[in-house]
Amino acid sequence: MPNQTINSHEQLRVVVVDDTLLYRTIISEILTAIPGVEVVGTASQGEIGIAKAVQLDPDLITLDVEMPVMDGLTTLKKLQEIKSRALVLMVSAHTRQGAAVTLEALQLGAYDFITKPEGDDPQRNFMMLAGMFRPIINAVMAQKILRQTICGMDSNPLGASPAAAIIPHSRGHRSAGIKLVAIGISTGGPVALADLLPRLPADFPVPIVIVQHMPRFFTGALAESLDSKCAIRVVEGQDGQVLQAATAYIAPGSRQMRVARGQSQSLYVLEVNDDPPENHCQPSADYLFRSVASVCKGQSLGVIMTGMGCDGTHGLRLMKRQGAQVIAQDQASCVVYGMPMAAVKAGVVDAVIPLTGMGPEIMRRVK
Repeated sequence: MPNQTINSHEQLRVVVVDDTLLYRTIISEILTAIPGVEVVGTASQGEIGIAKAVQLDPDLITLDVEMPVMDGLTTLKKLQEIKSRALVLMVSAHTRQGAAVTLEALQLGAYDFITKPEGDDPQRNFMMLAGMFRPIINAVMAQKILRQTICGMDSNPLGASPAAAIIPHSRGHRSAGIKLVAIGISTGGPVALADLLPRLPADFPVPIVIVQHMPRFFTGALAESLDSKCAIRVVEGQDGQVLQAATAYIAPGSRQMRVARGQSQSLYVLEVNDDPPENHCQPSADYLFRSVASVCKGQSLGVIMTGMGCDGTHGLRLMKRQGAQVIAQDQASCVVYGMPMAAVKAGVVDAVIPLTGMGPEIMRRVK
């Protein structure tokens, strides 16, 4: 029975689409064990999944990337053509090819993705999958409940930023000259970065370091995709790289990245290592921001964007203590208003900005 605190109208209805019986069974079992979730159907191929979406009107569809007859990407496009209201969670192989296709799906509007475990231990694989599903499902359920609450109140549309969350453009100490921009981002990040980074000019005056929560292979594909869209350079960070202006460095997936002093006081270098996850994240925004606070002092700009959880808030607090400036993406333009909300609630944010305004705001502050 579902949790008694969750009303039946709040049940999250899910359709599982995967060509293998094993994964259909495992994913269904994981989801069914989460209170408030109902697996209303399964499908072994994309065409059947589309038919189930029309018939069952689910809130969420888990969609395998690699399937015969109709693959996950084609199925996603078909779901968009029929205007399915379901959010789509891609389930990807942990490969370079899987990363490239999954990234394209995210750019087309998929809500998020998880990767299938690579190990040989079935029980461990099950636990890893469950650990990946739960926070995403919790975020989707929270959004559904919020949507129902707001609709019942006949108030602002879902995602509208409350006036109380709009913080003035500046507050307290203004640092003297920004030498580095540090960005933390998660769910919804590839699309948000594809909006933000192309707005920055080729002569952008400082380096940018980015933590996007993704596993290995995926961050490299993301960097290549963004680089093709931007006037600045976008690369996957490497250990020992000297940071250069007009270049964005994305932390490698499943590793940690931090900023250190170079041989000259005016130079910064990257350190990439296998330090453990923080906030269950590897790479972690807190890990990166903490190094920025230590090395750059107040001469930095912290940017916290769409994503679930609170990764980045502690690091931003340390940056603020050193006199750094901090801006956050607003609720209305976030896929998940988790990381920015945590930073706003912690009182470490100088300004809350819509996604389309973040590029100009960053330019205004680094000049």
